[in-house]
Amino acid sequence: MQFNKLKIESLVASDLKTVWQAWTKPEHIINWNFASDDWCCPRAVNELRVGGKYNARMEAKDGSFGFDFEAIYEELIIGKKISLKMADGRVATTEFQEINGQTKVSTVFDAEKENPEEMQKQGWQAILDNFKKYTESEGNVFGLH
Repeated sequence: MQFNKLKIESLVASDLKTVWQAWTKPEHIINWNFASDDWCCPRAVNELRVGGKYNARMEAKDGSFGFDFEAIYEELIIGKKISLKMADGRVATTEFQEINGQTKVSTVFDAEKENPEEMQKQGWQAILDNFKKYTESEGNVFGLH
């Protein structure tokens, strides 16, 4: 099946090591992996290896809706690149590039067919923006810096 590719990115004011830890460790994923404040990510599992499973529970705080975002690692270059394949065959690839003490995070993902592409892009960007906010504001508190 052919999917359209969409891209989101952000420049995070943290070094690559901090960004990588915040992106990959379940104890951090649960703090940023949602698009708005009325949602949460109560649990995450991350087997950080090719063939390993990624699973993050995303749900509305009021309990009205939720789902498990599941994928399998297809490619992994520690500190540089992650490629995940979702159950429906779509792929999301995230790359990390340190630039003068900051880290550019770029994700290219296959759009699904049910929702408008602009809505999908906004949702994925909102999650990335939440990641940036969490990593920049909480890094010192959680010993990431």
